[in-house]
Amino acid sequence: MKIWSAMLLLAASVSLVPFAAAAEDAVIARVNGVEIKQSDLDFAASEVGPRLGSFRPDDRQRVLLQFVIENELMAAAGEKDKLNKADNFDARVKYHTRRALRDAYFDSSITGAVKDADAKKIYDEKLAGMKPAQEVHARHVLVATKEEAEAVKKRLEKGDDFAKVAEELSKDTNAKGGDLGYFSRGQMLKPFEEAAFSLDVGKISDPVETQFGWHVIKVEDKRDQKPPNFDDVKQAILTQLVTQKAQAVVSGLRNSAKIEIVDPKIKRSMDDAALRGEAPPLPDEEFKEDH
Repeated sequence: MKIWSAMLLLAASVSLVPFAAAAEDAVIARVNGVEIKQSDLDFAASEVGPRLGSFRPDDRQRVLLQFVIENELMAAAGEKDKLNKADNFDARVKYHTRRALRDAYFDSSITGAVKDADAKKIYDEKLAGMKPAQEVHARHVLVATKEEAEAVKKRLEKGDDFAKVAEELSKDTNAKGGDLGYFSRGQMLKPFEEAAFSLDVGKISDPVETQFGWHVIKVEDKRDQKPPNFDDVKQAILTQLVTQKAQAVVSGLRNSAKIEIVDPKIKRSMDDAALRGEAPPLPDEEFKEDH
């Protein structure tokens, strides 16, 4: 299950489904008479998309529009100050033109070459080879000493209600009635985990010591943990596939190109990096968006 957890974490932290372009390039706003269209927001999403991961989906269009408005205001101010007449402006335009072509090629030959069906195939393969992990639903009473824990167990063995005893005595006030809900391996402290997973349903443990004190545990239920739905991990798998595709495409382009490093200092640095086995940066989605 660690594979799925990592994918879910990655999806939550860096992925963002791009906004679909409208059938017609609708005008979204005007700034001093200059139209801002849906296509402007779409291009902005491809540039800053992952940085919007902390916003609710309904808020992303609003944030993107604000970004584009500020871009237009600063561009207009730069034009007013005649910065487009600066000596280095043509070089700046040339760089961004090449960058735009690079991004278009990336979208066409890398991102566009990775399909949902490819992600579904990987999902199905992992699902088929995955052994179901078990989850335990348990309650506990947490007390300070072993003697107190032994007294708790005696009360429970005599028929006292576990939830009521937990409400009365447990130091864990966050678990109502001592209820911890379902958990899998790796979520609890090792001694607690071993005791809980070794108990049969309905059984009560001997006192178990952890750094928090002494626990008496009752297992309410056991079940196989359900794997995530494909939709939950699709974007993370696609991100991984895009990175792999980028590696293949860029390696092919480098191998077929004549690359000459003229600056001796940079050439020496690159040669040293190659000797250390350090690969050059790859244009995966995260690199593309953040640089």
